[in-house]
Amino acid sequence: MNDLIATDPQTHQLQSMVAMIEAAKSYADNSHASNTKRAYRSDWADFEGWCQLNGLKALPAEPGTIALYLTDRASTLKASSLARRLATLRQAHQMAGFHLDTRHPLINKTWKGIKNTIGTAQKGKNPVLIEDLREMMELLPATLHGVRNRALLLLGFSGAFRRSELTGLEIADLSFNRDGITVQLRRSKTDQEGSGRQVAIPYGTNGSTCPVRAVQDWIAGGGIVSGPLFRAVDRHGRVQQERLSDQSVANIVKQSVRAIASARGMDFAAADEFSSRFAGHSLRAGLATSAAMAGATESSIMRQTGHRRADTVRKYIRLGTLFTDNAAARVGL
Repeated sequence: MNDLIATDPQTHQLQSMVAMIEAAKSYADNSHASNTKRAYRSDWADFEGWCQLNGLKALPAEPGTIALYLTDRASTLKASSLARRLATLRQAHQMAGFHLDTRHPLINKTWKGIKNTIGTAQKGKNPVLIEDLREMMELLPATLHGVRNRALLLLGFSGAFRRSELTGLEIADLSFNRDGITVQLRRSKTDQEGSGRQVAIPYGTNGSTCPVRAVQDWIAGGGIVSGPLFRAVDRHGRVQQERLSDQSVANIVKQSVRAIASARGMDFAAADEFSSRFAGHSLRAGLATSAAMAGATESSIMRQTGHRRADTVRKYIRLGTLFTDNAAARVGL
């Protein structure tokens, strides 16, 4: 009997349909990067908890509820964070089969008023400029930790890589040639479909800041043949199998900046405050800003960073040319 059921065409078709539905759900779930999904879940949990606390309905939410929520959270969140919350609420309603009109007068006027009051300027982390990078290299210890951190910092800067791109690299993604390294990025934040792109890392003119030689030294010193490029090193100097986490990149940048601050004579509190202005993104921002200061074109910067929108890169160019392309500097003061 079981054999008959298993081979029944209608049953087989039903099982195939169920499998396809589950696969479709899985693909839909993967339409956003994992960090984005975590942020959406956190945003929705916050809104739902706020509604419960105030005796309001979260789904579907009334426009007045959205306006009150934004008003309440405007006292503690930046405009950019509130904008993401609003996007999260719109998407959550859409996925549940409801329409949330974020252009409703109650929501729209409240949102415009919040932006006019708290401002929309985003205060990002400081970029690691080429001068900072050179100081970092001088202060790194002559240990396997130092060899790894040198390779990570120089490759992250020269490739303008995101934290996840750096930590996701495998040995097989690197192709060494006479000009340097061709890095194959299999997936990134803006490439969720996994089409990938290649990033050229040229040899440096200075041996102490050459990313190619630094990566070669790390691979040789760590005895890495295959698998993740950047890995943990235990306190005994033994290379582990697991790859570094995204947070490890930020920690390495902060530690290196803290070392610079200490070398400049800052006390512990001042050095700690100074290092808090930097993070993993500081390497990516640093390359774009330093390249703009050196006169690199917008297209060449975008080719290295992988940015798809020119307006995103232009903010780094504006920062990099504040003094080099300055009207006050040209009048002979």
